[in-house]
Amino acid sequence: MADLRGRVALVTGSSRGIGRAIVERLAADGAAVAVNYHARSDAAEEVVAAIEGAGGTAVAIGADVSDAEAAARLVSETREQLGGLDIVVNNAGITRDQLLMRMSEADWDAVLQTNLKSVFLICQAAIKGLMRQRSGRIINISSVSGIDGNAGQANYAAAKAGMIGFTRSLAREVGSRGITVNAVAPGFVETDLINDISDALLDSVRGMTPLGRLGLPADIAAAVAFLASDDASYMTGQVLRVDGGFGH
Repeated sequence: MADLRGRVALVTGSSRGIGRAIVERLAADGAAVAVNYHARSDAAEEVVAAIEGAGGTAVAIGADVSDAEAAARLVSETREQLGGLDIVVNNAGITRDQLLMRMSEADWDAVLQTNLKSVFLICQAAIKGLMRQRSGRIINISSVSGIDGNAGQANYAAAKAGMIGFTRSLAREVGSRGITVNAVAPGFVETDLINDISDALLDSVRGMTPLGRLGLPADIAAAVAFLASDDASYMTGQVLRVDGGFGH
């Protein structure tokens, strides 16, 4: 377990799936956490209740992170309610999968706005405070699709690849202020996002994965907890694949 006592973490899109696993892991490791949601306040409050029931500190804050004003408010409310901000995890994401020849402009825009623009907005809102305190951890949840590409996911892969370029660039900008910026690239993980994938394709993925299984949200959360900890203090601008060996 990482020792994150005394630190405050904001995890976007953390009312379910990978985001929920991340926020619960950071809380278990001692951080006070902001659980961000867009529409499902009930799900976010359930996460908060689970964290508090385990002895942790958490608040739920609703915000559409693809909106500049809402993103700035999310960061400021995290600081106000929890007394600071040390760890930023950009996890919010959606899929609108379709072959390019059939993909609508609306589906392209929605994925780029939620998955990539939100990272820019949240980091821009948070970075001045992190620079003033001369410390911080920014962890962006990308995807192996952003590295390898994936048919039917031109919008999603483009957003996740953009996130990697953003991560490496920001790491160069803020490293001198004691802030690290890294990305985690999950493979296929058992969340709602794979509900539309056929069983045949998932069986094929398992067959191409040396570890022989899909990932669990807790697998991604463990990588994030490591990058948020002092153990990763000399890592920045890196992309950590957590994919069971898929595609290697």
